[in-house]
This record gives sequence, C-alpha cells and structure tokens, in this order.
Amino acid sequence: MATQTPTQRKAAARKAAATRKRNATAAKANRTRAAAKRTASTGASTAQTGTQAGAFTVEAVAQRAERAVLIPVGAALVARDSVVEAAKPYTSRDTAERELTKLQRQVRTDLRKFERRGTTARNRVQREVKKARTRAERELRQRRTQATRLVKRNRREAERQVKSVRRDVETQIGKVQDQVATTVS
Repeated sequence: MATQTPTQRKAAARKAAATRKRNATAAKANRTRAAAKRTASTGASTAQTGTQAGAFTVEAVAQRAERAVLIPVGAALVARDSVVEAAKPYTSRDTAERELTKLQRQVRTDLRKFERRGTTARNRVQREVKKARTRAERELRQRRTQATRLVKRNRREAERQVKSVRRDVETQIGKVQDQVATTVS
C-alpha cells in the first residue's frame, strides 16, 4: 500500500469519524425505540392487571385468608411427621436395640476416624520437628567445622609468620654479630 499524504490521512480520519457518529446515532435511536415499545407494553399490561384486580379482590382476599390458615397447619403436620420418624425406631424393644447398636457402631467408627486423624497430625508434627532439629544440627556442625578450619588456618599462618620473623631476626642478629666481630677485630 502506498503511503498517504497528510491531506489524505485527514480525509480518511474525517470519514471514519462520520461513520462512527452515524452508527452511534442509529444505535441510540434503536435503543430509544425499544424503550418506548417496552413502556407501551408495560402500561397496557398494568392497565389490564388493574382491571382484573378490581374484579377479583374478594377472591384474592379469600385466597390470602385460606393461605394464612393452611401454612401453619402444614408446618405443624411436617413437624409431627419428623417427630414420628425420629421416634419410630424406639417403638419396640427389638428396633430400639438395633438402633442403639447402630448408633454405638457409628460412634466407634467416628472415634477410630478421629484417632487416625489425630495420629496423622501428631506424626506430621513429629516429622516437622525432627526435620527442623536435623537441619539445626547440620547447620551447627557446618559452622563448627568452618570455625575449626578457620582457627587452624589462622594458627598455621601465624606460626609461619612467626617462623619467618624468627629467621629474619636470627639473620639480622647474625649479620650484626659479624659486623661487631669485624669491627672489634
């Protein structure tokens, strides 16, 4: 594609801006039309509902009153059924014993599960403590070894320097003795 001159670029930009503006205006008009339709539709259905509500107010009141009575009755019956279901296993000696055995078995199972979980947690903590202790001991050994090596190295270096200085001093003493001996003789 060939390069455009500044005039051509400006013209293309104006054309694109005009297209964007037209599209935005059209979209806004569509939204406005849709909102107007919704408003008209809602108004019509509201008017229709109002007309029906006026005609059936007695029936609506009767229905609400009936619901107000039926809801507590239904709740009481559900509660009664729950109590009957809870008491059912204990109505005869055999079923009561079976239910108690089942509950004891469930309790034992839960206790074993809790014990296993506790054992697992204890073992995990013990492992972590052991790892931390091992890590600390290893670091202590490494530092002790480093310190020992450093002390040995420094001692050897000091001994070497002392030996070197002693040789130098002995050499100097020998020279001084030789000079004194040559000067005296």
